[in-house]
Amino acid sequence: MYPALLFWRCRLYSSDTLITCLSNQHTRTFSIHMIHSSIIRHAQRNPHKVALQGISHALTYSQLNDAIVQTSLHLAKYPAQTRIAVAMHNQPAWIVLDIAALQIGLPSVPLPAFFTDAQLLHAMQDAGVNVLITDQTVRFDQLVKTHSLAKSTLLIAGTALAEYRLDFAQPVLEKNTAKITYTSGTTGAPKGVCLSAKAMQDVAQAISTQVQLTPQDCHACVLPLSTLLENVAGVYASLLAGATIHVYPSETVGFVGSSFDVKKLFSTLALSQASTVILIPELLNALIQLCESDAAISCRSALAHLRFIAVGGAHVSAALLQRAAAVGLPVYEGYGLSESASVVTLNTPSAHRVGSVGKPLPHIAMRLAEDHEIWIKGANFIGYTHDAANFSENGWMPTGDIGSCDDEGFWYIQGRKKNMFITSFGRNVSPEWVERELTHLPAIQQACVFGEARPWNVAVITPHPESDPTTVEESIAQVNAQLPDYAQIRHWLTSQTAFNVSNGQLTPNGRLKREAIWQQYQHQIQALYTEKE
Repeated sequence: MYPALLFWRCRLYSSDTLITCLSNQHTRTFSIHMIHSSIIRHAQRNPHKVALQGISHALTYSQLNDAIVQTSLHLAKYPAQTRIAVAMHNQPAWIVLDIAALQIGLPSVPLPAFFTDAQLLHAMQDAGVNVLITDQTVRFDQLVKTHSLAKSTLLIAGTALAEYRLDFAQPVLEKNTAKITYTSGTTGAPKGVCLSAKAMQDVAQAISTQVQLTPQDCHACVLPLSTLLENVAGVYASLLAGATIHVYPSETVGFVGSSFDVKKLFSTLALSQASTVILIPELLNALIQLCESDAAISCRSALAHLRFIAVGGAHVSAALLQRAAAVGLPVYEGYGLSESASVVTLNTPSAHRVGSVGKPLPHIAMRLAEDHEIWIKGANFIGYTHDAANFSENGWMPTGDIGSCDDEGFWYIQGRKKNMFITSFGRNVSPEWVERELTHLPAIQQACVFGEARPWNVAVITPHPESDPTTVEESIAQVNAQLPDYAQIRHWLTSQTAFNVSNGQLTPNGRLKREAIWQQYQHQIQALYTEKE
């Protein structure tokens, strides 16, 4: 193995575009993937530049390349049809393994830690996973014990990991599948979205260019690496530019079980001197509230190094963005979906319009259908694990989102087509629109609006911990004054607990799971209609 390692490393540091790998008496040739090629280039130019900064150790670009090479050599012993599941906390080893699998051409399946055991098993079976690499042996020893053929230890970037060989049957995947992402687990059996390396590469390159990332940038990973948005727009885009990535376990950046400690997020951003970060709206709202409070000592000064805070995953109100600007946070909203390898549109410093989700990335085209549904092409997914993609004749893909575009090319999202409801007066209401207006006010942390076939709307509201019912009432009245009568909130009730991933009422990207929330509160909502009508 050692001579093969030397031989391959020599080729990687050359200008060749092909890799020849000798493994188990077989010769396999691979094209150098664009992400790895950029890492090689940065390793040549600035070998001692820190690429990945973990909680206890760092990898320079030279060391990162070596780790990718060594891990790729290990993976090369597996047949070409192997699917590799990755179940790890945020750390440098996750990124090394991900890029090695991408380089060697083996489809990877990132497994979110917030999935239930049933969802994890479904994802592995659905994708036909036959290799699982994890740092969570206590959980997976039990979970895969009836499917495990063998277990061994694998060392990646100085981290000891468990490697399981599994016996799941393998469905036929669409050609060029590089990653299967089970994004948010919105159902008990979430679909696996199959993406090509090119689709992810196009998004990463566009983000790196549009945000004008450089080797001087420092990106802080806050979202789980299993989240496609962080994986592609955060990690890949930063590595293309030769930036430094701070990647710490979720507990370090503030995720503690089903709750979030915004002070840990603040400390991570301040101590890492991060210049870029990706947040979901709920985290942004918490950070803004901290910066607005007396507890924050000069947020503007402590986070002065931040130049680009991307926010996405769910809709953001214009008022929330205005509050961000008031405390000196440079926030830029974007829009995307897993089927387009994460990002579709983005506001940037050179093209920014508050209230919009920005302009399309250069490789993407967008149009509106007659019912105002957004259709896109240029970064379409390959298909689902058991269902090939079925696009229109010209490659256009419906998004399921209702929106509009202004004369200067900025796009606006009203809400999900499937979430639109019609009141008993025949008025169409996009609940996301009303919810955005409610949650931009400090008193209201979360809101979920219902009103299908009813004369007026009800909201299930999670108040801010320091808010009382009177303050919430005043906030609702303030929002109602800006809304047409058919969209106003007539009555509301307080949620029993905050909507979160653990209770199944929120996706990791911050989207409400409406059906789960309805199931929890339907009797109380129906009682309101009975009492008030």
